[in-house]
Amino acid sequence: MQKRNSSCHRLFYVMAAATSLACAQASIPNEQYPNHAVRIIVPFAAGGLDASSEQGSRLRDANVRESAAPAVLLAQASIPNEQYPNHAVRIIVPFAAGGGTDLAARIIAQKLSESLGANFVVDNRPGAAGIVGTEAIAKSKADGYALLVVSSSHAINPAMYPKLPYDTARDFAPVSLLLSGPTLLVAHPSLPAKNARELIALAKARPGVLTFASAGHGTPPHMAGELFRSMAHIDITHIPYRGNGPAYTDLMAGQVSLMFPNIATSLQYVKTGRMRALGVGGKRRSVIAPDIPTINESGLPGYEMSSWFGLLAPAGTPPAVINRLQQEIGRMFRQAEVREKLFAQGVEPVGSTPQEFAAFLNAETAQWAKVIKATGLKPE
Repeated sequence: MQKRNSSCHRLFYVMAAATSLACAQASIPNEQYPNHAVRIIVPFAAGGLDASSEQGSRLRDANVRESAAPAVLLAQASIPNEQYPNHAVRIIVPFAAGGGTDLAARIIAQKLSESLGANFVVDNRPGAAGIVGTEAIAKSKADGYALLVVSSSHAINPAMYPKLPYDTARDFAPVSLLLSGPTLLVAHPSLPAKNARELIALAKARPGVLTFASAGHGTPPHMAGELFRSMAHIDITHIPYRGNGPAYTDLMAGQVSLMFPNIATSLQYVKTGRMRALGVGGKRRSVIAPDIPTINESGLPGYEMSSWFGLLAPAGTPPAVINRLQQEIGRMFRQAEVREKLFAQGVEPVGSTPQEFAAFLNAETAQWAKVIKATGLKPE
């Protein structure tokens, strides 16, 4: 009899606690709860009927579960389904400002800020071919308030740097593929070459003299230059920088001869005469620069190199957050105004599901591993 009374008392306390919790939560503004950890107090020692959901599932008295259910449902109903984001979101760009990755991040940040009602702030963290900024996200809290915009470097680095401080597949949650755009082979205006054919002839006449800049060792501009060098059988020297911005500065100053950046960030300098375009790396001519021939048609048959950009979150980020971001990006890319703006800058809006982006990353990683092995490139 005493044991039964004890169980009844415990049942009363559980029901009373659940009812109090529901009432308290109902009075909390929808947009604020929960924004930090929630503590549930059990007023008994571990091991009782109310100690855990696992032990609770062993209850034989269906009345206990049925009595508690309304209070639990009421408490859950008071919790908003759409709580994200309720404060600023940081988007890390693992390269210096001024490059293609930075451009992609700023476009996305602006549109997400407008559509989701919270500030999406771009944070440039350049260094080590994007490894510094990427590591920062890998170690960030998986709550959706720290995101990462990546480029082809993310798929190149595993083969280039075998001892990365993170796992590119395991430590990140794909959100969406964002943009893609062709490489543009550019040179300082003083270089006596006006297309890929003339450049190859010049490089063969001056082996080891010409230099090409990149955003860093193992970055897409570096790999584009290595592919060109290998296919053309020429000797040109690679000069790595910490991002496209500093590389552009030295190219326009004549400190380096060439560069293979994304057309979206370099065409403006071609139009002002500070760089000379020698060829587009895509399969076909760019719609924003139809007068510039492809590298394939102007001297190096079979050459093709384009860049892509995507959005990642730390592994473990709630699926609801991932899906909301992906849906907003998809909605953004369906807007005619946004598409026209992107096409005008030489990039194509892509968009994808998280699963499609994950498959794309796996394929890119495998492809670049083969290229790096074939060319014999090593970390610097």
